Amino acid sequence: MTDTTTIKQQASLTTGDFTAAEEPFTLFAEWFAEAVKSEPNDPNAMSLATVDTEGLPDVRMVLMKGYDSAGFVFYSHIASAKGRELAANPKAALLFHWKSLRRQVRIRGNVSPVTDAEADAYFATRPKQAQIGAWASKQSQPLESRFAFEQAIAKIAAKYVISEVPRPPGWSGWRIAPLRIEFWHDRPFRLHDRIEFRRDAPEGAWTKVRMYPQLTPPRPDIRHRARHIAPQ
Repeated sequence: MTDTTTIKQQASLTTGDFTAAEEPFTLFAEWFAEAVKSEPNDPNAMSLATVDTEGLPDVRMVLMKGYDSAGFVFYSHIASAKGRELAANPKAALLFHWKSLRRQVRIRGNVSPVTDAEADAYFATRPKQAQIGAWASKQSQPLESRFAFEQAIAKIAAKYVISEVPRPPGWSGWRIAPLRIEFWHDRPFRLHDRIEFRRDAPEGAWTKVRMYPQLTPPRPDIRHRARHIAPQ
């Protein structure tokens, strides 16, 4: 994000601008397609925020493995920290940040497990080594050493050396059915464009709200400050 471009150089808002969209999933599909072309790595990477039993927020990066009008899907171990937290409190937030496009999408909603058929179908598409890793990893549990993990991987690999690897019983996925989807686009001087789609239930109709940007103080020039800091 830069403050060196004047507002006049930006195209004015028109009916063709993203803020004119009336439905969030079509707009997300358009933005995601652009991110696939422009992001150097993992355009489907998203921050997943959950809350533990004490109300302490928890966040990590995961990969979106599918989306449609029903929601956004990702996969992991049920016994992982995220799995335990979602079992206790099936609500979550997502954040996509596509730096190359200067865009982000924030999503909040209810979470439900995918079906066994969905989990089986996706697991079958994973590389065999990743399938083996899903069996060998006791995700989020203490690990004695890297060597112990490699031994567990070798043991599972030997078991399925000539056969297909089935989905582990503790490995599945979740679908976040959004109640809020916000689209954010960077503009100069932090005068960003924000629109949020809202609904009260997953089957409900969307309403759209245009929102003021969050105006943060200018970031200090670290290099400039460093020249004026006297040694201790």
